[in-house]
Amino acid sequence: MELINLQHLSEFIVSAAVEVAIQDEDGEDRAPFIRKEVTKVELCPDQTHVRIYFDQQRFFAVPLGSSVLFEEKQWSAYDQSSKLTYIIRRVEEQ
Repeated sequence: MELINLQHLSEFIVSAAVEVAIQDEDGEDRAPFIRKEVTKVELCPDQTHVRIYFDQQRFFAVPLGSSVLFEEKQWSAYDQSSKLTYIIRRVEEQ
């Protein structure tokens, strides 16, 4: 696993149809995947999180120290302190 690479993440998801979810470690509170389009990726003002924006105001923030796993069509980041996994997967347009 690696740490978050902002440029690599941006190239992977900006302007692509994706599904996103945040899941806890036990899988107890499995949120459904929601289809979104990522508009931009940037660091938050205090440089502790990466903000993944879906429009001008809506985003989720992933801690920079999260362990990242890239697969062919999926990016996931695991935050050890919160025990949450942030998942973004590409959607194939039909």
